[in-house]
Amino acid sequence: MAGRFSRAGLLCATALIGVVDAPALAQEATPPPASTEDKPTADLNEANDVVVTGSRRRTTLQDAPINISAVSAETIQSQRLDDIRSLAAFTPGVTVADTGPASTGNIILRGISSGDTSVSGANSGNSVGVYLGEVPLYLDFKLIDIDRVEVLQGPQGTLYGLGTLAGAVRYLPNRPDTDRISVDAHGRGYAQSHSDDFGAVGDVAINLPLVQDHIAFRTATGYYDNAGFIDYNYLLQQPGVSDPQPGRASATSTGSFGTNVDYARNFKRREDVNYEHTFTTRNQLLLEYNPDLKAFLTYAHQDTKTGGQQANGAGVLGTGRYEGPWRYLEPVKRKADLFSAELNINLGNIAQLVSTSAYTKQHITSVDDNTDLLLDLDYGYEAFPQFSSYADNEQRYRQFNQEVRLVSSHGGPFSWIIGGFYNRLKFNSNRNEYTPGFAQYFDIPRPDNLEYISEIRSKTVEKAAYGEGTLRLTDAWQVTGGIRYFKYDAQVRGGSDTPLFGGGLTRMPYPSTTIAESRIRTGDTAKDGVVWKANTSYKFSDGLLAYFTYSTGYRVGGVNRVVPCLQPLPPGQNLCALPNELVFGPDRTRNKEIGVRASLFDKRLQLTVDGFEVNWTGVQVPSQTVNGAIGVTVNGADAVSRGFDVQGTVRIVPNLTLIGTYSYVDAHLTQDVAGLVVSQGVRYDAFSGDRLPGSAKNSGSARLIYTHSLGQDRKIEAIWATVYRGDIYSRVGLRGNGEAIKGYVTHSASINYIAKDFEIGLFADNLTDKYAVTAISNDVSSFNQVRTDVVERYYSRGVLTPRRVGVEFRVHY
Repeated sequence: MAGRFSRAGLLCATALIGVVDAPALAQEATPPPASTEDKPTADLNEANDVVVTGSRRRTTLQDAPINISAVSAETIQSQRLDDIRSLAAFTPGVTVADTGPASTGNIILRGISSGDTSVSGANSGNSVGVYLGEVPLYLDFKLIDIDRVEVLQGPQGTLYGLGTLAGAVRYLPNRPDTDRISVDAHGRGYAQSHSDDFGAVGDVAINLPLVQDHIAFRTATGYYDNAGFIDYNYLLQQPGVSDPQPGRASATSTGSFGTNVDYARNFKRREDVNYEHTFTTRNQLLLEYNPDLKAFLTYAHQDTKTGGQQANGAGVLGTGRYEGPWRYLEPVKRKADLFSAELNINLGNIAQLVSTSAYTKQHITSVDDNTDLLLDLDYGYEAFPQFSSYADNEQRYRQFNQEVRLVSSHGGPFSWIIGGFYNRLKFNSNRNEYTPGFAQYFDIPRPDNLEYISEIRSKTVEKAAYGEGTLRLTDAWQVTGGIRYFKYDAQVRGGSDTPLFGGGLTRMPYPSTTIAESRIRTGDTAKDGVVWKANTSYKFSDGLLAYFTYSTGYRVGGVNRVVPCLQPLPPGQNLCALPNELVFGPDRTRNKEIGVRASLFDKRLQLTVDGFEVNWTGVQVPSQTVNGAIGVTVNGADAVSRGFDVQGTVRIVPNLTLIGTYSYVDAHLTQDVAGLVVSQGVRYDAFSGDRLPGSAKNSGSARLIYTHSLGQDRKIEAIWATVYRGDIYSRVGLRGNGEAIKGYVTHSASINYIAKDFEIGLFADNLTDKYAVTAISNDVSSFNQVRTDVVERYYSRGVLTPRRVGVEFRVHY
């Protein structure tokens, strides 16, 4: 086999995860210990009074001198925001495509994204820092027993490190309480359009004081049985024997799945395969000697299973909107564990010492239909009439990090923070592709039909020292400066081979599944540098604050896991990298923004407006090797993102409140780039002004909340919410068969009876049952592509979750 063009996305993603995943694992910027326990008072009419700690100092949102959004526990509960995908709808400047439970979702802040969209989402990220409490990670732990979620827009390189090229997302959980026992139970049940199953969610949070004022335990556990709505109606009865397309394409026919008799002979169906079965638990133990010395020990676990993609085949071979045309079930299993220890010590009236140690691990296994990937290579696989292929995938992450920091507590006009950070990430990935019946048909001595194998082993270590100081020049005016020195080392070892063909068959004779050393690429790269921040704010009055920030961020470089080319190139098949394709360097962002936060008319109107410009240099983009078209990462471009965010709350009348957000993001290249986009083996140039993919230029949300008091701590609350997501590009500038994915509007509604310790209500999400495309994988050049007489099913479209109507309750003791 001469090339692997269509494996480019898979291999490039593997390379990025293996070496560049460390940015998503930057250290948590921890507030003083008291701030982790104090709960915000999130009254709907006093949104800017919500307490936030994104600047490591406990302050209200109104007084925060940076661009930060806070989503309160009340909003999380009332809008049924279970994870980051749903949370993004109410957070300005954030785009997360609804790609279903098979992945965590690809978080894009302020348009900082260069890769194509994908219906498979992402299980790792490298431009956004994500944290659970004190611990950096990229896992979609469910939002149960969460006090609030904070989103910091723009690079946060000095306090948060290399994971915040575009910003940071912080999940702040409720902490154990030594004073009282509490139990909070929640349940949800619903019917879903286009599904034969009902969905259900249940969780409970329990707080137990064990020793008054000294020891407390808090546990939050939930199970999500979310209904699927995608049907796989053309699964093969017996791979290698069943015919995947009985009705062959011809000059007069576009092909079909054949007659009813053909269907019964070759196919079976499975309905609602994109279900979600998630068990999640988070357990915290507070050990408090006295208010000046305390520790939090945390263990969290989450296990998610699903049976297939949340996508369709765009009508290929007559399939429907909620129908996947693929030949194999595509289950995904994700397991994640987190262990952490946080120690908080007050050092007199001078500073607070905070030490955080954490170990996280994630294990992902999946199967995907690999048939169309191989057909798209156009090497004649379809010469075997019953040809099909599937792939087994496994990924493991292991991360340890340690941070120690001092936060001043001595008072006075000058405050400071200094700290050190260490992070080690190990990543392993394996992919085996099989072609049932193919080897036997062509009499190839490989009875297991192993057609392709790849593996990668990587380790990234980062060390950093940082500091930040704030000088309060007057009661109204403060100036902040920060700096961070970082150093990283990345090592990688990986390779691939083709056991069914040519040299691969020689190098890997059956039953060997070991890649020959000649096919293994090893390498390393290292870099150090400095990022910095300058910020100032002026408080004109208690209700009017203006701020300006200049901040920088970065992302580590790495080594592509591709075998170097021998020179001169030997005749025949070459899957290898030229010297300029072996290593890629870090990319950087420089952010300028100015904002105003106002609380006017006795807090009837609360408003935040922020304008920004982010310059992105040395952008890391997916590409392919010249020889073999294997996915690699290159530094391919410079770009800029300009725009503004608006968040507002209006108390129209005492019982009626309107909350709205709007974001405009113009992210585009600032230089011409030759051959940046590849489609069907053809390289397309991109040009200055070409829009970056994956994020909406325009997006917004509005919630209208009406409350009616019934007296005695009882009320009726009705909420109508509308979310708008504008169009997004599937590829840079729509080059290389890219598409503009249409925007859409969704509505939700709920009505609840709320008492002091009990709440019950009805809800409807996606009230109009809006059908919308959320992402695209591959491109339209593969749609209805015919290889000899077989139609490809490679092109796919992610699908928005349809209407859900149900009942929900909460009980508090």
